[in-house]
Amino acid sequence: MNILCIHQNFPGQYKHLAPELVRQGHQVTALTPKVKKPTMWQGVRILPYEITGKSTKDIFPLLADFETKLLRATACYRAALGLRQQGYLPDVILAHHGWGEPLFLKDIWPEARMGLYCELYHLSDPLFSAFDPEFPPKVAADVPLKLRMKNINNRLHEEIMDAGLSPTRFQADTFPERFQDRLRVIHDGVDTDLVRPNPDAALTLEDGTMLTRDDEVISFINRNLEPFRGYHVFMRALPRLLRERPKARVVLLGGDEVSYGARAPGGQSWKQIFIDEVRGEIPDADWARVHFLGRVPYARYLALIQVARVHVYLTYPFVLSWSLLEAMSVGAAIVASDTPPVREVLEDGVQGWLTDFFDGPALVEKVSRLAEDAAARKALGARARAHVVENYDLRTRCLPQLVKWVEDLSARSSRPPMD
Repeated sequence: MNILCIHQNFPGQYKHLAPELVRQGHQVTALTPKVKKPTMWQGVRILPYEITGKSTKDIFPLLADFETKLLRATACYRAALGLRQQGYLPDVILAHHGWGEPLFLKDIWPEARMGLYCELYHLSDPLFSAFDPEFPPKVAADVPLKLRMKNINNRLHEEIMDAGLSPTRFQADTFPERFQDRLRVIHDGVDTDLVRPNPDAALTLEDGTMLTRDDEVISFINRNLEPFRGYHVFMRALPRLLRERPKARVVLLGGDEVSYGARAPGGQSWKQIFIDEVRGEIPDADWARVHFLGRVPYARYLALIQVARVHVYLTYPFVLSWSLLEAMSVGAAIVASDTPPVREVLEDGVQGWLTDFFDGPALVEKVSRLAEDAAARKALGARARAHVVENYDLRTRCLPQLVKWVEDLSARSSRPPMD
C-alpha cells in the first residue's frame, strides 16, 4: 500500500507509526517543509516542499489565521501535484491538518482515503475561551467570531476526512457530532521500554554539577514556557517553594517562544516577564538553585524526569503534553493541575496528586509534602507507570491499534472533495 504522510514538522505524531508501516511492508512517503532535500529516514522517503508567499500586511484580522493555512495548503498542493505528474498514487493519506496542508489533496487524489489527526476543535465555552481571567481577550465579544474562523480549517477538512484520530478522549470530545462517527481515540503511544525508571540516572548542569536521584530535584517541563502551561503560576509559587525547600534544585525545560495562546506584550518573552516579576522576592543564594536549561536533546530531558523527586505539570483545558505521560512512565511523583485533560490520565491520590491550577500556595504545599514523603512517592510512581504500561504502551497497545486504524481506513470508501 502506498501511504503519504503530511506533517509540517515531520515526523511529529508519526514518529513511531510511519516506520512501523514500513516494517509492515508498506511504501511510506512524507511531504514536509522541514527538510530542504529528499532524504530517507527509517525507510520513509521524505520529500521537501517550500512554503512561498507571506501573510498580507494589514489583512482583515479575522482572515489572518486562515490565510496562513491557505498559503501552506497551496504549497503542499503544488508539491503533491508534482508527485501526481510523476505517477505517484497514494492509497492512504495520513495528515495532521492543524496547519492546513492537506486541504486540497483530495483534488489531486480523489480516490485516496484521508486519515486526519484531529488534535483540537476550538470551542467558545468559557472553560476553553476564558479559563484564565488574567489574560482576557482584548474584545470579549469577538472571541466567538475568531474561534469560528479558526474552525474553518477543521470544517473544510471534515468534508474530505474519511477517518479521524485523536490521542485523548478530551481532545476528541471537542469535535462536533458530525466528526464523531469517523473519529477514534488512540494515543500516539509511550515507549515504556525506553521511558522507564532509572535509579542510576544523572543530569549534569551547565556548571558541572551532577544531579542524581539522591538530590531533591523539582522539574517543570514544557515546549515553551508560557501561561497555557501554567508557567506563570509555577513562577509565582517559586519564592515560597525555595524558602520551604532549602535543599531543592528547581530545573525548568522549555523555550522562550509561544506554542499556544497570545504572544507576550512588547516583544518580550513570557519566560522573562515572570522571572522579572518574582526575582526580587528570591535571594541570590536561592536563585542559584533555579536552573533554566532551555530546549534540550531528548536524552537530557529523559534524565531530568528520571532524577526528579517531584515533577510539576500544569495546563489549561487543552491538548495534553507528551511529557506528562512520559513522566508517569518513568515512575515520577507528580503534582498536576486539576484540569480535564489531566484527569483523563491521572486520578488524584492514585497516580499523582492534583491541585487547583490557580492556587500557588496549594501547589507549594503539595510539592513540599510529596518531597518529604518517600513512601507516597514510591507508591504514586509505581501506579503511574503501571497505568501507562497498561493503557498507553507503544508496542503492546497503541502501535497495533494505530496500524489497525490505517488498515481499516484503507478499506473505506473515499469521500471526494466538494465543490
